[in-house]
Amino acid sequence: MHNQDQTGLAIILSLIALTLFDGMGLIIKYLSNNYSATELTAWRNLFGLLPTLIALWSSKTWRSSGKSLKIRQWKLALLRGVIVTFAQLSFYISLGLMAFATASTISYSTALFTTAFAIPILGERVGWVRWSAVLIGFLGVLMVIEPSAEGFSSNAFFPLAAAVFYALVGVTARLFDDDISSAVINLYSSFSSIVGAVLIAYFWNGFNTITSATDMLGIILMGGLGGTAVLLLVMSYRMTEHSNLAPFSYFGIPLSFVLGWLFFNEVPWNTLFPGGLLIAAAGLLIIWRERSQGKTNSYR
Repeated sequence: MHNQDQTGLAIILSLIALTLFDGMGLIIKYLSNNYSATELTAWRNLFGLLPTLIALWSSKTWRSSGKSLKIRQWKLALLRGVIVTFAQLSFYISLGLMAFATASTISYSTALFTTAFAIPILGERVGWVRWSAVLIGFLGVLMVIEPSAEGFSSNAFFPLAAAVFYALVGVTARLFDDDISSAVINLYSSFSSIVGAVLIAYFWNGFNTITSATDMLGIILMGGLGGTAVLLLVMSYRMTEHSNLAPFSYFGIPLSFVLGWLFFNEVPWNTLFPGGLLIAAAGLLIIWRERSQGKTNSYR
């Protein structure tokens, strides 16, 4: 456990990451008309390596440790990269099959799985207030997707599977030693993600030729946004308990509705309420709990 639980900064970093992920999702949905989810996963990881290298080079923790790339838990770091690959593949498939807002909304159930996994994996004790907040938020997610039959079709399995995998990625970030730079951990995970994604794409259906500069720019931007977002999430997860961050992940849902409406002419407002109100209420509940506790006991 960290000596100082920087919950506020962790929340800000996670919200920025969620915004970047939504931007990445828009690009993926646009590119999915011409490129498969497997090759988009490979390209995203390849170009997402650049933010990882930049962050590593600028990391004070890494420099002070003599710029060492050796870590005790290297197997765990590589395993996280494999999990990331399956999370990405599941989500990218869903973006090609479903409306942007619907796929994004289901994938935000990550918060529920994150809190659940934190109990057996990290030994966290989650009180009834935070459990209530997460469950209220998840109920809001269900209410948002309920009017659409596509939300309960077999296609919904893919964003739901992505949520489970992403939750595992987040929870395992807290298992690493505190003196290890987040950038080094992300470098290991990025390496195994690239290898795994390229192998899956190659043996599944290969790579299509990139036919335009616009597509090339989109692929590069997709990787940059995704790589930066993952790094910010790793940093935020290592600053505080996941159950503190879980309800705030729901705030990415309204943004996905707006972006889907602006870029794909979706009209999601009829499905935003009352589920959206419950999602916002979950975030407000956790904020109230944090303030009332004075952050004196992070395990309540």
